[in-house]
Amino acid sequence: MKQIVPKKIQDQAVIIPGSKSISHRMMICASLCDGTSNIRNLLKSDDILLTIDALKHMGAKIEGIDTNHYRVSGFGGNPQACNKNIYLGNSGTSIRLLAGIAALGNTEYTLTGDKRLCERPMVELLDALTELKIFATSENQKGTPPVHIKGNNREGGQVKIDCSKSSQYLSSLLMMGALLKNGLDIILEGPLVSSPYIDLTIDIMNKFNVEAYKIDNTHYKVSGQQSYIPGNFFVEPDLSNAGYFWAIGAITGNMIFVKNISKNSLQGDLKQIRILEQMGCTLKIEDHRIGVCGSTLKAVDVDMSDTPDAVPAIAVVAGFAQGKTRICNIKHLREKECDRIDALSSQLMKMGIKVKQGDDYIEITGGSPKGARIETFNDHRIAMAFSIAGLKISGMEIENEACVEKSFPNYWDIFENL
Repeated sequence: MKQIVPKKIQDQAVIIPGSKSISHRMMICASLCDGTSNIRNLLKSDDILLTIDALKHMGAKIEGIDTNHYRVSGFGGNPQACNKNIYLGNSGTSIRLLAGIAALGNTEYTLTGDKRLCERPMVELLDALTELKIFATSENQKGTPPVHIKGNNREGGQVKIDCSKSSQYLSSLLMMGALLKNGLDIILEGPLVSSPYIDLTIDIMNKFNVEAYKIDNTHYKVSGQQSYIPGNFFVEPDLSNAGYFWAIGAITGNMIFVKNISKNSLQGDLKQIRILEQMGCTLKIEDHRIGVCGSTLKAVDVDMSDTPDAVPAIAVVAGFAQGKTRICNIKHLREKECDRIDALSSQLMKMGIKVKQGDDYIEITGGSPKGARIETFNDHRIAMAFSIAGLKISGMEIENEACVEKSFPNYWDIFENL
């Protein structure tokens, strides 16, 4: 249990560790290379370490050189046999992205995780792999982990998939598709959630000399028989995690900069600065840093389908804003580390904030939040989002504060040093 003590802070700049989304994808692409890559500023969090361990089981040689610098000798697109289950904790990103990599192998892989991961959906990805004549099945026949995947077919071709629950299904297919004989012609059966993450995947593939294309909103293509080329890479800061510090700027009225960020970043969560601007915040966009400073906060009506990881921080800021904030098209948040719509609702109500939720939205009527003991549901984003309120109001306590290790191991150090 972590008690947050309110305090006055100064205008300042903070440095955020590397992006979790980019770190996963770079480690996977580097492992698909035939040769050695160096990756600097890699996020060293629980989820990334689980991905690293899985890639080692598949034949990659990965070593830490110094803090956040890793050297990766890849398995050349041919994952090796693994005679034990690959455990991926509660990392949905790991299991979905690695399912496609497992499908490149000739032997069976079993991917599994903790209780919550084994409740999270994968059936759409398994169905797509099956359509490609790859053995891919759920042990419980419910489309959730543990899953068993055995390749033995690298023809590729056209495949249809529903990505309304997770864009990670599409990222998984794109990364594996470059190594198939005929590549992949991917038709989406409906709207894609979190589309900026696909732009990010394609950009990282390009850095490894592999090309994939968006034909239109429901059609993607990646040519086959390509090769991932090793090199030296740098992971830019995580803008999902930057959002907690921008949110602190919003509620405290201080200008909080996050350093080493480009205004042209492809990370979707850069959009949250524009949401905070709509709420009445002042932005400062300078060379290699972006700052947010709040004033009188006002409610917004915003679609956050493309920025799901930013929802918890924006929701807590909404608790301090005047009026009713509505955040919509976020049904996929119910399939995260916890049901985030329900978790946000219950914990904001503990703070005396009026909340209404629906299947794919949350409405927050701002007011005068009061301190509360916050249940995190073992969700890193719930813990970090509610911590920011403790800088303004007394009595905030965060249960299971160590869950931030999943994505931001030194969060509390940076937070305490504000």
